[in-house]
Amino acid sequence: MSAAPTDVPPGLRVGRAALAVSFLLQGTTFALLVTCIPEIQHRYGLSDGLLPVFLAAVPILAGVGSITSEQLVKRTGARAVLRVVQPAVCLSLAAVGLGDALWQLALALGAFGLLVGALDASMNMLGVGLQHRYGRSIMIGFHAAFSLGGIVGAVLAGLGSHYDLGLPVLFGTAAAVIAPLAVVTGTGFAGPAELGDAVREAAEAAARSVPWRPLLPLCLAMAFAYIADASVSNYSVKYLTDGLGSREDLAKLSYLGYMVAMLLGRALGDRAVQRFGAVPVVRAGAALAALGFGLAAVAPAAWAGIAAFTVLGFGICAIIPQVFAAGGRLYPADSDAAVARLNLFNYVGFLLGSPLVGAIADASSYRWALLAPMLLVLAVLPLADRFAPAPALAPAPAPAG
Repeated sequence: MSAAPTDVPPGLRVGRAALAVSFLLQGTTFALLVTCIPEIQHRYGLSDGLLPVFLAAVPILAGVGSITSEQLVKRTGARAVLRVVQPAVCLSLAAVGLGDALWQLALALGAFGLLVGALDASMNMLGVGLQHRYGRSIMIGFHAAFSLGGIVGAVLAGLGSHYDLGLPVLFGTAAAVIAPLAVVTGTGFAGPAELGDAVREAAEAAARSVPWRPLLPLCLAMAFAYIADASVSNYSVKYLTDGLGSREDLAKLSYLGYMVAMLLGRALGDRAVQRFGAVPVVRAGAALAALGFGLAAVAPAAWAGIAAFTVLGFGICAIIPQVFAAGGRLYPADSDAAVARLNLFNYVGFLLGSPLVGAIADASSYRWALLAPMLLVLAVLPLADRFAPAPALAPAPAPAG
């Protein structure tokens, strides 16, 4: 039986705090990588045409890593996998900064993708298990910690660029600090003594089959939102440096503003939904995100671009959590299964977003390329009605056997 909100064992509180720190460290690591894409490109002599190929390979390998980690979790547990892969992700980040040949970059980014997929899966499995034991929603807080880590990573990348530290020093120092922190944090992760069968129960629920058709509009909304997110993560800094002639340290404020807006939006989003309802919030978020892309596309200078990506962050943050919430309302008895289905389109969005923007930019310019995710975000508007509370669908049948 799930723990009541007022009766949470101390071990679970420690496990929750440790996992929040893990999300924060991962947000920092990820932000360091994506905000330094221009420096990575310059260091390895990566052409604009080849850049989308390297960027697209990361989410593909992340999907492979996520699937592989599920099998490892069955044998060793989510805690054991997370304790190993998070420090390893830090080492792969350092490897990205240390090489000087394309094959070295390919190996380092390949390792980063595989490990990030395993990290993402094990973190979320542990988070779902904790939520199951808490008996209330706590996952949004973990993702808010990731956004906070993104802010830290963007600030560090900006300082590294301002003081011309170079990738070996920046990534190497970051890995030397974050990896030991990840090891120490791992000692506090919740395990079988605190979680009991919560992770297994959540995994079994996620394994049950739920009908695809009612979820498809939400899947599309998720994919469109993550195409937008991937566009910002991979190309906001590059757009400011190459398209608007910004200094590299100033350009990193584009991702920083985006992540600050995401964090604030996630902090206030639940209250907005309670007051106005999910449908108006999603519609407003989609319109605001599209406005952000439009403003970025016509930005005359770097500061205008930074402001535009900040507006975009306020819009996107409203959509993604509500996709998961709407899926949970459709299948309350099998919410984990619905969330697992919807989360697949996180990877779909990242897989499509980078090549889409990169190919259009290579053929024309980044200004035109930003209009593609803008149009896809606008496509969320006619899907917004699917976010309204509706009668729950019947539970999915349990697997035979």
